Amino acid sequence: MIIAGDTSGDHHGAKLVQAMREKNGDLFFCGIGGQALKAAGVRLLLDTSALSVIGVTEIFSKLHHFLGGIRRAKSIIQSLHPDLLILIDFPGFNLPFSAIAKRYGVKILYYISPQVWAWRQGRVKKIRRRIDHMAVILPFEEDFFKQHGIPVSYVGHPLLDTYECLIDSPPADETENSRTIGLLPGSRDREIERHLPEMLGAAQILNRRLQGVRFAISLAPSVNRDVFDDKLRKHAAGIDYQLISDGVENVFRQCGFAVVCSGTVTLEAALCGVPMVIMYKVSPVTAWLGRAMIKGVNFIGLVNLIAGKGLAPELIQEDATSQKIADTVYHMVQDEAGMKALKRELLEIKERLGGPGAAERTADIALKMMDH
Repeated sequence: MIIAGDTSGDHHGAKLVQAMREKNGDLFFCGIGGQALKAAGVRLLLDTSALSVIGVTEIFSKLHHFLGGIRRAKSIIQSLHPDLLILIDFPGFNLPFSAIAKRYGVKILYYISPQVWAWRQGRVKKIRRRIDHMAVILPFEEDFFKQHGIPVSYVGHPLLDTYECLIDSPPADETENSRTIGLLPGSRDREIERHLPEMLGAAQILNRRLQGVRFAISLAPSVNRDVFDDKLRKHAAGIDYQLISDGVENVFRQCGFAVVCSGTVTLEAALCGVPMVIMYKVSPVTAWLGRAMIKGVNFIGLVNLIAGKGLAPELIQEDATSQKIADTVYHMVQDEAGMKALKRELLEIKERLGGPGAAERTADIALKMMDH
């Protein structure tokens, strides 16, 4: 049984299912996920588009979906008693459900850890009680969980499989790319509602300040197209843009700079050698709680956390305005020497993430757990 919560987890879960099936063709998978897991042959009990949320207030708005999902997953645990439960990120759902699975004696592998090292570290105690093994994808996570007495393996980052062919490849047209700025507002409707207007507002300002500038806008398949198109109608008039819906890597192929929401996409930009500005906005309540609970972490962007320094400026909450985004982008792209140095530093991130093969290494752990 496998449970993944958002577009990224769905994709990585599908890769893991494929890797496990290559090693053992007799496996049956069911669970909660999206179209990628379904395409990989997982029998879906619930589509995660009903569950994917950003913060505290958003959880309340979809509480009935959460509870319904937990009830359906519990019934499968009771009736099938799977040999292994694989949880992928998505801690708001997966950690509560892990308690149910543990009561029924199901072995649990957690692939792609919740960011307990950044906030709500009290969850570590729950992980130690409930999770049999952690398969982590960030280099510093292995030591963190070892220090807390939790069985853990560092498997490398799954993005290295997707981006292996892009990492060392120069862009097809560097001159054209330098005039194109990527806008990546996120993969959830709430992210689109909060981020896209600010990004498009910044694009309007940059359109007046940078001659010949173009924009490549990422449209995630999980996003409600009506919500997306509404923002474009209201905020994109007069700018030269192209919508790209076939993966963020194809956005990065076409741009020399990007404005991205915080998350995995910051690593994707780094692996493609694309300098970026990171922005993120949540509800005021979620922001207040987050600031109260996040301890000892200086950055929110994964690329900055892995580098241990601020390679990409972070514009969070009240700083994530069109004007501040535009000003930051403008000053960075005007600094040609600084941009070249930054691109070199971004590509060094690859060396810190290990080699390709995260899904295969995690598959080996999963199959070993099933055999014991």
